[in-house]
Amino acid sequence: MKFMDMKKTLKALSLAACTAVIGSMLLQPVFAQSMEQLQQLRERAQQSQSGTSAQSVSPLSLSTQRTLPGASSSANAMGQFSTQPRNGVNLPGEPTIDTVFPAQAPMENPPFAANLFIGGFESERSSGLNDNYLVAPGDKINIWLWGAVNFSDVVTVDNQGNIFIPNIGPIRVANTPAGSVNQTVTTKIRQVYTNDVNVYVNLLTSTPVSIYVSGPVLRPGQYAGLASDSVLYYLKRAGGIDFQRGSFRQIDVVRNGKIVATADLYAFFRSGKLPEVSFKDGDTILVHPIGNTIVVETGARNSFTFEFLNEELNGGVVNYFARPGEFASHASVSGVRNNKQFARYLDLKEFASLELSAGDTVEYIADHEPQIYRINVAGAFAGASQIMVDKGARLLDVLDHIEADTTLSDTQNIYLLRESVAIKQKEIIEEGLQRLERSMYTAPISSTGEGAIRAQEAQLVADFIARARQIEPQGRVVVSENGDIANILLEPNDTIVIPEVTDLIHVGGEVLLPQSVVFNPDATTEDYVAWAGGFTERAEDERILIVRKNGNVTFSSVNDSFLSSDDSKLEPGDQIIVLPAIDTKLLQAVKDITQIVYQIAIAANVATN
Repeated sequence: MKFMDMKKTLKALSLAACTAVIGSMLLQPVFAQSMEQLQQLRERAQQSQSGTSAQSVSPLSLSTQRTLPGASSSANAMGQFSTQPRNGVNLPGEPTIDTVFPAQAPMENPPFAANLFIGGFESERSSGLNDNYLVAPGDKINIWLWGAVNFSDVVTVDNQGNIFIPNIGPIRVANTPAGSVNQTVTTKIRQVYTNDVNVYVNLLTSTPVSIYVSGPVLRPGQYAGLASDSVLYYLKRAGGIDFQRGSFRQIDVVRNGKIVATADLYAFFRSGKLPEVSFKDGDTILVHPIGNTIVVETGARNSFTFEFLNEELNGGVVNYFARPGEFASHASVSGVRNNKQFARYLDLKEFASLELSAGDTVEYIADHEPQIYRINVAGAFAGASQIMVDKGARLLDVLDHIEADTTLSDTQNIYLLRESVAIKQKEIIEEGLQRLERSMYTAPISSTGEGAIRAQEAQLVADFIARARQIEPQGRVVVSENGDIANILLEPNDTIVIPEVTDLIHVGGEVLLPQSVVFNPDATTEDYVAWAGGFTERAEDERILIVRKNGNVTFSSVNDSFLSSDDSKLEPGDQIIVLPAIDTKLLQAVKDITQIVYQIAIAANVATN
């Protein structure tokens, strides 16, 4: 018997020791990573065994991390009911606008007055009350009596619509406008206190009401607010009107199945008119489906999608809302009539009397034939920098009206800058760049090694094309030669450039020191390049670009006898541009690149590397 008792005792002690070790490991996790940590773990187990050997073990004393819901204040609050507002935060799995509404492309012409729902004006609350607000149960009224009787208290309108004042009794104030509360209560008090009593009454707060917003709005539902809040406030709370389906013109306030007010947001947008309505608990704001629409695409200050009533479908109403530009003279109308295409092009007076149909599209056009041009003047001149000329004016006619000092202005080398020429030069350069791209990316490859080389060359060419596309041509037109000026027809916005008299030769491009050098009648092209530091390693010395002062372009080289001809002689104001040499390893692209470099140099007077 003693042996069996001893065996039970040892078994109990072993169980207690193991429980202590496991509990210690659960409460304080230890990760044994070294012999020192293992030794500390053994010592801790021995201490736990010695401390618990004398205690009885019960299932109720086992440590655990499980708790019953609500058993303690430290329990996890997940899943608990919260009375705080969510402030627009969506719950997991809750439908959102993105999941309910299909994705739609942005409207090129959004609805007129759509910006009424931009911003956060619904969060801006007024501290005062509308004088037309009708007092409702729950409102608080501050009352002061002084003189023969002193009384001051804040009373609440009860469920029967009355307030109670001692020695006065109940006073009915329900459905009384806020601006008339003082007079109503004062009249009742003076029926009891007729003399020597002064009265002051003030409506402090209004009772919140619950309003339903229904129809084509983004978030229809029930919203809380004040009875004095506007229709716009509740519509903004509901996310605003759906642009594709909702009406901006027919918005009803329904109370007990009857329409008590109707809002037209166009009237508010144009005239600031909104229905004066004091909301009551349970009212419904109903947005009707969108009505007849007319789209004004271009040419007007208000290029929007308009919604019109049946009696408003005419050009005069569209003009009133769209507000055509000052220079608009005609209107283009397109639509469908009797299942057939309908199109008209009318002046504004005829358009004002035209009957329109839902779905029509209107464009306003400034169709005035220009009779007067604006001509710009730049360079060395005196007087105005712009001249207005009649249609058909020529260059010499305008030069007669430009003041210039012959000692400072080089009137023998006048040239033009024309926008249409610049556009054409840009197109020519772009065609060359596209041809270069095709030649690079479609070049045949005979081996893997050649393919790697071609890939690197294609990247270099792509960088060159990207830089070349950023060049803006000047659109220079050569109109003078040897002192003679061509009497050409001018175009709108032409610029007449009168160069200044100068004694310099400008040297740029692939030279070490691009600079301007004083003109020397005995110097050659090679001399000017030498004065600019000489050629760079990448320079093309066989074809040097010479840009004359009047815009003419010639080519030269260091081996030419540049002084042999009067036509090729350098003059003050000329520009020497040394172009870069093209690497001959790019066999299939050398011709295209060279051509583009020359075109850019001539069109923009720059050397593209």
